[in-house]
This record gives sequence, structure tokens and C-alpha cells, in this order.
Amino acid sequence: MALPFLPGYSLNRNVGKEKFHKPQHWGFCNNVRMLMNEDKPGIGGELCLRQKRKPKYSAFLKEMGIDAPPWVAFDKQVLSFDAYLEDEVPEKSQENYRIRRYKIYFYLEDDTIQVNEPGVRNSGLPQGTFIRRHHIPLPPPDEDQFYTVYHFNINIDIVFYGWKFKIYDCDTFTKIVLKNMGVKLNAPGQCPEDPYLKMRREKLDFVKPLRPYESFGTLKQFLNYDRKVLRFFCLWDDSTSLFGDRRELILRYFLSDDTIEIREVLPHKSGWNAMPFLLQRGKLPKYGPPGVYQPGEITDRIVLNVYGGLVENRVDGYLLDKYKLGKVHQEFYKDSDLSIGTTINVWGRKVLLCDCDEFTKSYYKTEYGIENFTSIDCKPPPPPKIERKFPPYTGFGSEEDSLRSCIGLMPTPHRKNFRKWMEKDSYGYISNTLRFFAKLITHDCADVDRLFVISYFLSDDTLSVFEPIERNSGLTGGMFLKRIRVKRPGQEVFKSELSEYIKAEELYVGARVNVNGYLFLLLNADEYTLNYMEKHSDKFPMSSIELALQKLKKQESKSEELRNVFIAADDEQRKMVDYNTFRDILMTLTVGELTDHELITIARHYHVPEDAYEDVNVLIALAHERFKRNTFENFERLIANCVYQDRENKKVLPTKDIRRLCKSSRLPLTHDLLVSLLSKFEDSEGQINYESFFCALNWRINPVPELEPRSYLKEA
Repeated sequence: MALPFLPGYSLNRNVGKEKFHKPQHWGFCNNVRMLMNEDKPGIGGELCLRQKRKPKYSAFLKEMGIDAPPWVAFDKQVLSFDAYLEDEVPEKSQENYRIRRYKIYFYLEDDTIQVNEPGVRNSGLPQGTFIRRHHIPLPPPDEDQFYTVYHFNINIDIVFYGWKFKIYDCDTFTKIVLKNMGVKLNAPGQCPEDPYLKMRREKLDFVKPLRPYESFGTLKQFLNYDRKVLRFFCLWDDSTSLFGDRRELILRYFLSDDTIEIREVLPHKSGWNAMPFLLQRGKLPKYGPPGVYQPGEITDRIVLNVYGGLVENRVDGYLLDKYKLGKVHQEFYKDSDLSIGTTINVWGRKVLLCDCDEFTKSYYKTEYGIENFTSIDCKPPPPPKIERKFPPYTGFGSEEDSLRSCIGLMPTPHRKNFRKWMEKDSYGYISNTLRFFAKLITHDCADVDRLFVISYFLSDDTLSVFEPIERNSGLTGGMFLKRIRVKRPGQEVFKSELSEYIKAEELYVGARVNVNGYLFLLLNADEYTLNYMEKHSDKFPMSSIELALQKLKKQESKSEELRNVFIAADDEQRKMVDYNTFRDILMTLTVGELTDHELITIARHYHVPEDAYEDVNVLIALAHERFKRNTFENFERLIANCVYQDRENKKVLPTKDIRRLCKSSRLPLTHDLLVSLLSKFEDSEGQINYESFFCALNWRINPVPELEPRSYLKEA
């Protein structure tokens, strides 16, 4: 009886199905027809009969209830199992089977398995990756399924593609993971020993081959410590022997082969021969020199017997004594024997280790746990300073030249202070010369009134004395002392030390200067000298206004009396007095505590400024003084240039044109003085009569009286 063709009454599975495509399982690989992918579903994307879909993710992840992807949850988590298998060896009498060890890695992120075989030296077997990483199917009849984490345990047999592996142990992480999964772990087993390897080891233990060579095993030490050198700073005190001395050394210990090298550190101009090595690189015996040995006693190998045949093709050889009877044993210095403060024996020489470098300190701190690296001073005590004595001055030449002949075998000229000469030499209007007005201190009536000009040159500390020529005085005048350095009085002439000379700091107004037996009293100084000394008051304390006022403040108790005396001396009520009155009052009240130079310093500091350019005659006199000093007489040419520029013949030119003409002609006048002169000759329209202006400046045609300088001398 047929059922109606209605939903729910039909057994046809294709009812409502829309996809009937057939997947492609076959393809070409390297032009060969082959099954490409058997895991694809059947018609319409549905699984075929008895077909099971391979698991895409780890089975353990589903049971843990973790929502994260497996490559995140089990990233870098691998189970490691130790296994072995018995590999049969046919047609070989030495062994019937061979035990081969393996490592089985199970990757939790995708249930893949990889099998590796650790390498065994000289095994002759291809080792490494035995089974690459992929999903391994179960043995038949379940070949459509794959191994999962639940198939693994300890002390079980597992088959991969017909190879039967025996799992006997696993690592700690694997045990923890299996316990968390609820797997009951079996007791770990042991891997049996390979019978052939056991037989070979037993045979080698009984057989000790006597070969014509021995392995000393220094390659490992060389590879670990190559280019690593310990460095010590040493001292060899050989001062007790004849012509001996304290010698500074550098000891280098090479960790690669336990050898020692010693170099000597020679100081500058020591006189010792510069040898490359005090001790060439080699092993250093502790008890050296050990003596003289016969040839063959000091050797690394002991020969037991020499053998050889009598036939033509004989083989010569020798046997070594494995017990090394009769060998001379020597003890050599090792790195453990070296430390700061230790004295070592270098072939009979006692060498003290005083210090080491930073690498050596870090090495001993790491290897031996040494923390104390207090260095020992290896520098010799300073030699006694021998005072060098020179013979006395002979009187020939200068003292400096005579001294240079005693210093070296080849006399050289005395070096002057060239820098001081360049800085203090005169240039332009700066003379760097201190000039003082002085007189002789003598009881001779003919020399009492003689006046002199003492010039001190700062460039080379020389001094000259000039006497102004005075007509009808009966004195010649002129150069009294040429420019030389003047010695201080009271010094021995023929002595070993250099003489002391008069310095600029010893000169000031009121000082007494002994110049080669002539005693001079310094009465006054020029304007440049006073300005220079006040500018450098740190070197000239008499020109320091601060020090002078400090001395004056000591008379504070007489301040009221001093005020009354100054008021009484000011008859005209001008609130100022002349210099002589000022000097007499202060010298009387201070009772000689202030020198004449200090009084001049105070007077210059508090003097009433005068308008130097108030009178036109004063301006012309100043201009004439500068023209005379520079011997300028080219006034007619200046007038001719003005006439050339005066096109209308008015005899006048603008002030700016006259100033430009003076500047271009290089008139030796300062800018302020030129501007003041032009302002005096300028009319209301800004014009200047150039003929009257240049005629007034012509010091040859219209001379004017010279200006009298301000005097700080006390009038008689």
C-alpha cells in the first residue's frame, strides 16, 4: 500500500533537498592522477555512509569548557613522552636487536604528533625527525580515527604506522596535564640497555690501548678562555743588590693555557735597556730555578719501549708507559695562586703583586668569591731632593747669562718675558711708562736743588734717570742714568743667587729710592702715572682710595676738629680749599699716617672738576700742544682745500664740511676737542670762517702760552 506523497509520509531523503553536487576527490599532482583529499563529504555536502568528519580542534578543549580558540588556549603547550622500540638486526652475530630511544611530542592545540630520535654519536644511523608533525591515525580497524590525548599514558605500547613504541616515562608538565584530565598514570618504567653498546663498553673497559699519542684535553679550556687575560701590577725590589733598583712590572696570566708573561714598565729617562719581556710567555714553576735535568726527563710522554722489525718493510714504533714511572712532576702557578699581596717566585726573583685591573677583579669575584682587592702602593718613595748649587757670579756679563752657562753644557741665552714685553710695550698714546719728578737727598749744597725725572718702563722693569737742562745753572744736565735694571741696595755682588731689582710697586710719591748709591725723593708724578696706578690699585696700594680712606677713618675722633679747621681755612666761603692747605691740614691731624701719594689720591678723588674747554684760549693751547707733539704744520694746504670748496668766495663753509675736512686730513685732535673748537668759531648760521679758524690753530704763526699743569707739590 503506497503512502500519500505528503510531508511526513515519504521515506525519500531527497525531499526538500536542493544541493546535489558531487565533490572533487581526484586531481593531478606533478602530472600524476591521484586522490587529493578523501576527507571531503559526499553528494550535496553530506557525509557518505560510514564516513566520519575529522576533529578540527583538540578533544581536550571541549571537555575543559574553554571558549577560546585552541591556538590561544594551548599555545606552546606540548606533551613530551620518552619511548623506545626494539629494532631487529638480522644476519649479524654481534647483536640480534637494537634498542632505539625516541621522543614523542603531542601538541595540545591541534592533536598533532611528532616523533624525534635523539642523535647518538658514531651510531651510523640516520637520526633526527622520525615522524613529522601531523595527525596520526589509529591502527586498523580504526584507521579512520586519530590519536587524541586520551590515548597516551606511561608504561603502555603505542603503534604508529606499524612501529610499536614503548612509552616508559614523561616529563613533569605532561604528568600535571594528564592528572588534570583525570587520567590515572601508570608507574614509570625503565628503558632496557642496548646489548651491543653494553658489549662495546665492557670491551673498552678491559682494553687500554697503548697508542703513540695521548690526548691532553686542552681544547675546551682554550675555547672557553681564549683572549681572556688576567693582569697584575707587580713590584720587584732589587735595591739590595749592587746597582739594583725598584722595578715596576706587569704580569699577564693567560687563562687559555695557564701561561705567564711579564713585561717591565720603564720610567722616562730611567737609563735601563728597553727589553721586550722580562719573562717570555710560558708556564712558571713555583720552585724555580728547579735545577738542570737530563735530556728527556722533562717531557709530557714516557716511552716504555721502542720496537721495530728486521725486514725491509719494517714498521718502527714505540710504546708509552701508562703509569709514567720516573716522570719529574713540576708544580706551576695557577690562577688560584695569584692574588693581591702575594709574593711569587719568578726564577729566583721575589715579585710582589700590588694591584690588578677591573677584569681580573670581576674574574676572581665570580670564580673564587674574593671581595677584598685593596691595592698596595708600588711607587717608590720620592728620592731626597738635592738642592742644586751654582757657583757665585764672576762679574763678567749679566747674572742671567752667567747662570745659563752653569745650567747646560751648551750655554743658551737667557729667555726674556716676551709676553710681558708685548703687553706692556708702548704703542700709540699709551706709553706704559711711569714718570716721577724727584730730587737728590744729599748734604752737598751744589746738589740740593737738582731735580730729576725718573722713568720706569713696565715692559722690562728698567729704569732711567734724566736731569732737565737748566741754563746758567752750572750743571750739564741730560741723561743721568741710562735705561737699565737697578738692583736693590744692600745685596752682595758676587753670590750664587740672582739679584733682586727695583719693582714698580716700590715707586710712589714720597718714596725714597736708592739708585746705584744715589738717594732720590719722589716729589710728584705725571697724569698718566697717577691714572695708571689708580687703575691698578691692587698692585699699587698707595693709589687705592679705599685703603686711604680707611686710614683716615681711624681719626674719627678728630672729625669735628677737622671740620672746624677746614671752615676756618675757607675765607671766601667757597666750600673748597687749595691743595697745599688741604695737605697741611691732613698731615697735621693724622700725624704722618698718610703718605704724600695717599694725600694726592684723596685730593684727586674729591677735587672740583673744571671746565677745560670753557675758554677758547685754553682750547687753542690744548690743540697747539697736540700739534707740536705730532709736528703737524700742514695748515696752508687745509686753507687751500677750503678755498677750492668755496665756489662763491664767501670765506665761510658749513661746520660739517670743516669737520669732514679735518677728519680726512688726520688732524691729531680728539673728537671732543675738535667739536669744542668748531663750536667756538661757529656763527649763528652754522658757518665757520675757515681762514680765521686755521690761522688760530697754526702754532707757528699765532703761538699761545702753554697751559700750566695742576701741581700737587707743596709751595715753599
